[in-house]
Amino acid sequence: MSGRVKQVTDVAFKAGKNIDWEGMTKLLVSDEARREFANLRRAFDDVNSQLQTKFSQEPETIDWDYYRKGIGTRLVDMYKEHYESIEIPKFVDTVTPQYKEKFDALLVELKEAEEKSLKESKRLEKEIAEVQDLKKKLSTMTADEYFEKHPELRQKFDDEMRNDNWGY
Repeated sequence: MSGRVKQVTDVAFKAGKNIDWEGMTKLLVSDEARREFANLRRAFDDVNSQLQTKFSQEPETIDWDYYRKGIGTRLVDMYKEHYESIEIPKFVDTVTPQYKEKFDALLVELKEAEEKSLKESKRLEKEIAEVQDLKKKLSTMTADEYFEKHPELRQKFDDEMRNDNWGY
């Protein structure tokens, strides 16, 4: 096997061991996301397995002497010469550069969405704490204490009472 293919399979194998699949699974919220993530992991494992089995094995060496005895020296030497002259072209990745920019843009978008989500989560947690606090105090709270926290409602009620609009 060529040294480059061996390097790629080794890197893929090591990368697969370093991925925290369980940790990432815990971050998923919906069942659909978990199913898609399971499909991604299965596909990754399949590709990694193929890299380890198909491409990590060295090809069997050809016993040219064995064929020379049965077929003849001239024909086997011609095949050997052509076999050894075969050059396997190196893989040139033209796809990754096209998607790298898109992927990087998605990462930036993901970070922005994460920050926005964290801010919204903090805001909601604060609002929940306020509502829970209000729920505890509601039975003993006076109207003045409530209107102190919500001055816009005081103005609305005062306007309704001034205009004799009592809500019915």
